[in-house]
Amino acid sequence: MIERPKYIEKVSRWANRNVIKVLTGVRRCGKSTLMEMWANTLRSRGIESRNIIHINLELLESEKLLEYHVLHDEVLHRCAPSGMNYVLIDEIQNVPEFQKAIDSLYIRPNIDLYVTGSNAKLLRGTLATLMSGRYVEIEVLPLSFAEFVSAKAQHPNEPLSSLTRIWSEYLQNGSMPAVSEFANHPSIVHDYLQGILDTVLLKDVIARLGIKGTDKLSSVATYLFDNVGNLITPNSISKAFASSGIRIAPETVSDYLEGLCSSYIFYSASRFDLRGKRVMQRERKYYAADLGMRRISCSNNLRDEGRLLENIVYLELRRREGEVYVGQGTRGEIDFVTNGYEGRKYYQVSQSVKDQTTLERELSSLEAINDSYPKTLITLDDIGEISHNGIRQVYALDWLLE
Repeated sequence: MIERPKYIEKVSRWANRNVIKVLTGVRRCGKSTLMEMWANTLRSRGIESRNIIHINLELLESEKLLEYHVLHDEVLHRCAPSGMNYVLIDEIQNVPEFQKAIDSLYIRPNIDLYVTGSNAKLLRGTLATLMSGRYVEIEVLPLSFAEFVSAKAQHPNEPLSSLTRIWSEYLQNGSMPAVSEFANHPSIVHDYLQGILDTVLLKDVIARLGIKGTDKLSSVATYLFDNVGNLITPNSISKAFASSGIRIAPETVSDYLEGLCSSYIFYSASRFDLRGKRVMQRERKYYAADLGMRRISCSNNLRDEGRLLENIVYLELRRREGEVYVGQGTRGEIDFVTNGYEGRKYYQVSQSVKDQTTLERELSSLEAINDSYPKTLITLDDIGEISHNGIRQVYALDWLLE
């Protein structure tokens, strides 16, 4: 297993607290493995195995449990009569009306409940409506660059690669945990990622939206992959397809966008008006959960390392800070604005600022912000850390490994 201590720390923080722990993320990002790690952590803390109930609803032997009464009764049957029982259930959204089972399990004083899921609309909509205030969401993303580097170090039979070589592989193959095991087999990587992409589109989007056929949905997904980091609206996507002779109504595009984000294959960033201190809902940027799937979808064409860096920084900020916005200031756009527990932070991302004009352009948007919150410029220029009148410029790979 690839160790993911930061996630274990997040889960541990909520252990034995009176809330349901809901781990969400795209398929194959490591949620089930994280549950296994949590079970092992509990055992290392002296919890008896009889008090740990782990059920994976994607396994064939669990098919009989895909009815909420049966699942509920199975869990109660397996619970130990004494001590706290730690109940871990994978892919809970596979059970129709799952909320009835977990609500009944949750209210029992001898059960600490953890579930995973791969559909935000189903999970958040159901839980927010019926269980408001009784659950906490822990967002699980594919491997960070730091985790990817750590995973590469765990393969003793492979020669130790340079950091820049690992970075190139990270851009090329993406960050799904299993990919690190067969990176030297391009055809296997391709088939594996294509399989995940097809499964997400078919099972997590089409089935949930109740639409027929995959052609238009796949086209919209490819468009998003190809336009990571660009401001987008359903209307602009509809017009782009119309110019190619493909008719997709803006309302349909909006449904597709919601479905793709609900499956965690994409994340959206709303614009935040720094002057009016308000979120602007009309235009958004979309970022891919995994760049390997982006490459597969875009016919193996990487293109524009700067935008790939922006995508990676966005995901890293979600891990560290939570919600991420695109800032709109007086002198143009701020790539990212966060408002985590340490307060607001601003980030600009650029592949290189060795050109003076580029450096001045990237700094100008940050310099125009009239407050004292931290401001960071992240680039692929390997020149160490520099300060520009309080604005911190950092080498992206160093920052990602912090």
